[in-house]
Amino acid sequence: MPQKYLATYLNDHLAGAVAAIELLQDLIDAQADSGATSFFTQLKSDIEADQQELKALIERLGISESAPRKAAAWVAGKMAQLKSTLDDRSTGPLWRLEALEALVLGISGKKALWHGLAAARETTVELRDLDYDRLSERAEDQRRRAERARLEAAREALGSTN
Repeated sequence: MPQKYLATYLNDHLAGAVAAIELLQDLIDAQADSGATSFFTQLKSDIEADQQELKALIERLGISESAPRKAAAWVAGKMAQLKSTLDDRSTGPLWRLEALEALVLGISGKKALWHGLAAARETTVELRDLDYDRLSERAEDQRRRAERARLEAAREALGSTN
């Protein structure tokens, strides 16, 4: 049973990475500001690197990637984008705030993934190969950067216009 749970858990997080990368691409496409484009492009690259680490772990464990989970994450991401676009048709401040909030939550989940796997490595030899401290620190750095952008988007979207 634990191998089944591990496969489900890893595939759920892999699907989350797919959704995050799609969301970041949407943020990149919506930017007119080259500084923001550069920020989102770098963050997307960092998350893609983490996705590759996760894929390598899945492969090393002999777990099959779940196409339905990845597809469901993609659909869920598109539904969230549709909801946000209905609230702010211009992909403006509110859309950006909600996209960044989802991204911060996802990155926090990824950090929890690395912590969970680190805890499980005590009883699962196959999980001992990764540097969980490095991966967790990298996730925390990404979360901090995305949180700064989220707070700026909150000031823009929710701040006084007087």
